[in-house]
Amino acid sequence: MEITTLPLSPSVRAKLLSAGYTSFASLSAVSSSHLARDLSISDEEAVAILKVTSQYNTLDRIDGSHSILAGAQTAWDKLHEEKNLRHITTSCEDLDAILGGGINCREITEIGGVPGIGKTQLGIQLAVNVQIPNDFGGLGGKAIYIDTEGSFMVERAFQIAEACIQDTFDNFVFHKNDYEACQEKMQPKAFLANIFYFRICSHTEQVAVINYLDKFITEHKDVKVVIIDSITFHFRQEFDDLALRTRLLGGMALKLMKLAQKYWLAVVLLNQVTTKVTEGSFHLSLALGESWAHACTNRIILYWNGNERYAHIDKSPSLRSASSPFSVTSKGIRCLVSNCKRIKMM
Repeated sequence: MEITTLPLSPSVRAKLLSAGYTSFASLSAVSSSHLARDLSISDEEAVAILKVTSQYNTLDRIDGSHSILAGAQTAWDKLHEEKNLRHITTSCEDLDAILGGGINCREITEIGGVPGIGKTQLGIQLAVNVQIPNDFGGLGGKAIYIDTEGSFMVERAFQIAEACIQDTFDNFVFHKNDYEACQEKMQPKAFLANIFYFRICSHTEQVAVINYLDKFITEHKDVKVVIIDSITFHFRQEFDDLALRTRLLGGMALKLMKLAQKYWLAVVLLNQVTTKVTEGSFHLSLALGESWAHACTNRIILYWNGNERYAHIDKSPSLRSASSPFSVTSKGIRCLVSNCKRIKMM
């Protein structure tokens, strides 16, 4: 259960969320003195909060045990589910090939790279492509775009939507009546209307929005992708309390994985890079450290190879390590024209 369900005042709930206590589990091992220090409240107030939490946590364990016992699933059923999972195309055939068809639903995919490599471009492309109708190989879904850096460009989204629609018409054969009906339905303004945009200006807002997503997705049906651009930004700006940062990030990752599993959607987290020192030498690695690397199902690193952009599958339980070129064009993400079929398997 979530902290927001507790019968506490709004101000206390806000303090808990801001300090990284988003679920009962995050409060289960904390002492009253530690909680009082984190929330800047008295010991008596901290004891009262933990007492309320303990009472509700007992009820949650009772209810949860029944749901776990009733939710047993055979490995055969799970395999059948995984074979029927849908993918969101990246609009680059080579990149889709190494990803097994595109970005997987029911998983968290982290995409990182240096500035200017195309992370935001790929995020916007996925927010558009998730809306391709089922009849044309898409999911016919909607997108949530959480922008922490102010990098989302609505004009670019409109441009990519126009190109996506044109590609759909170019790649499928229509009867006249079907063509007219599809042309009327598939308009760039309709694609933009199905991208729910959140502008985030602090780590507290980021935590609050992620905790709100469950309710939002319930009210707005057919959301099939959640994109956070970037997951990193507000956790690298004057964040000295590393224990708090780890707790907040861990809580967000757990919440996002639950959303992916519950609603059969894809979660895409864009990440920045940082300089890491290993045995006296410097090299670039994705931000937030080694512990964060385990929070995502798949990790894709975008990098430059000369003047060409490449995507490399750095970590995945089901995909082989592989690299593929891609291009950022006026239409969005596409295959590299000069070397369209070059894929490097590791």
